[in-house]
Amino acid sequence: MEKIIEENKQGQSLVLEQKEGNTKKLFIESYGCAMNFSDSEIVASILANEGFNTTQNLEEADLVLVNTCSIRDKAEQTVRKRLEKYNAVKKINPGMKVGVLGCMAERLKSQFLEEEKIVDMVIGPDAYKDLPNLLKEVDEGRDAINVILSKDETYGDISPVRLNSNGVTAFVSITRGCDNMCTFCVVPFTRGRERSREPESIIEEIADLYQRGFKEVTLLGQNVDSYLWYGGGLKKDYVKASEMQKATAVDLHSY
Repeated sequence: MEKIIEENKQGQSLVLEQKEGNTKKLFIESYGCAMNFSDSEIVASILANEGFNTTQNLEEADLVLVNTCSIRDKAEQTVRKRLEKYNAVKKINPGMKVGVLGCMAERLKSQFLEEEKIVDMVIGPDAYKDLPNLLKEVDEGRDAINVILSKDETYGDISPVRLNSNGVTAFVSITRGCDNMCTFCVVPFTRGRERSREPESIIEEIADLYQRGFKEVTLLGQNVDSYLWYGGGLKKDYVKASEMQKATAVDLHSY
């Protein structure tokens, strides 16, 4: 399902349990749909292994990331105001780095880095695993960007932390991207074409949530009801599909 997070939760700075030995501070905010909030959990997991603990104190952050939405103009305008705030703080804390994640990163990459010069790094929805390399680029004084859309990336091998979790409900992503090409929607261009996640990794994540006491799981994706797995890659790339799976896929797409 494509679920919009409640208004009062938009832009909350996300916090997870502090990892012993981590010395750097990450401030991360999310706007838009539940997929963005779920992606922020993936980002926090990746950066926890790079020495970052989350903080709710913007002024003490070494790295500030905002996960963005391009579907609604209000969300874009809110993010731009937040970037102004980040850069005001950056004048006081010049060592702080600022990055834009998600759909706005994909759509406005040139404006953010080259024209307006308001961020240090721009990371598209399929490039989060490249964050360690991008951070090295920034640390060496260069702007960093990766907005390449993937045919395969589902982050099924990343065990996401649960940010601001109530310990009862959790989101689990099962598809990424979209093939519908609706005239009013930018998702296929900002999140790429549709691909489904390996079923074993979904089951393992849900089993882990159950063991940790979670009671409810919401499956996430632009179109969760079109989930289709036959070995990875784009949903309409039938190279790895059996003859039965190809026939089933054709039948499904005919409706």
